[in-house]
Amino acid sequence: MAVAPQDAIKQLSALMDEVDEPRKRTFQNMHQGYPTATLGRFLKAREWSVAKAHKMLIDCLNWRIQNHIDDILTKPIIPAELYRGVRDSQLIGLSGYSNEGLPVFAIGVGLSSFDKASVNYYVQSHIQINEYRDRVILPAATKKYGRHIGTCVKVLDMTGLKLSALSHIKLLTIISTVDDLNYPEKTETYYVVNAPFVFSACWKVVKPLLQERTRRKVQVLQGCGRNELLKIMDYSSLPHFCRRDNYGSSRISSAGADVCYSLDHPFHQQLYNYIKQEALTQECVSLLKQGSFHVDVPGADTEGTNIVKALESELHKIGGHDGLTHPLNGLRINDA
Repeated sequence: MAVAPQDAIKQLSALMDEVDEPRKRTFQNMHQGYPTATLGRFLKAREWSVAKAHKMLIDCLNWRIQNHIDDILTKPIIPAELYRGVRDSQLIGLSGYSNEGLPVFAIGVGLSSFDKASVNYYVQSHIQINEYRDRVILPAATKKYGRHIGTCVKVLDMTGLKLSALSHIKLLTIISTVDDLNYPEKTETYYVVNAPFVFSACWKVVKPLLQERTRRKVQVLQGCGRNELLKIMDYSSLPHFCRRDNYGSSRISSAGADVCYSLDHPFHQQLYNYIKQEALTQECVSLLKQGSFHVDVPGADTEGTNIVKALESELHKIGGHDGLTHPLNGLRINDA
């Protein structure tokens, strides 16, 4: 049974006081000095049910301990050529900050190919970006803006969606499940831009399956979304694909470091150098040999399963038109 938010937070906090030391340590890594806000995120994700939020949080802490998530920022993807391949095929980057100080993450949903590395490397990369966001980017934003900043906004570029993207549904479901269960309520709004007709068709199918609080987070903008996004951020923080209407099918080769997806972009340079330095500090053996960081993924929840099935069904109906699979990044989104 759900209770009032403040009472729910007090009850969940009391339960967390009883956990053992390993769980307390990984919880500290999660909340970064803001435990109340973190408890609130898990409660919100479970409709303010203390019992359900408690189970979700304990499961998350167990997952972090069992998979050594606290150490994942000491595990570089090596060699650098492999990491560049991951970055060229898993398009995500930090383009700037909103007027309120929230980090703006750009995601190339339609142009990500996920064909340069194994599934484990893409999952490792995704979790590392999550952890770097939570342990480095958000604390730095909090310090800069003088108030707690614990969430971000995401701009999802649907340019280049094809039916062949169905082959990526397993990987995207894994990533989405990791976010749903372990990084809940980390995104304020998902802005969808450059959406083709097939996206609109699939969105009509998926939207009724989402909870109301999730639906409110998704805003499908007209065209590249530039005019709407300039209401919440400066031009300099706009993702590159929102700065012009004829973005087309180019990826990163023509813009280099100006494109936040690129390994040459300051965000990815800082992230990769941070991980290498952490590895040296910890004398991590992963610097001496190549190997992916395997992470166990719990089964998806019922809502996520229903959405995947609905998307697959609608895509097969669409047939020869451009298809939709990558939007799972944005549609299975109660969370990270």
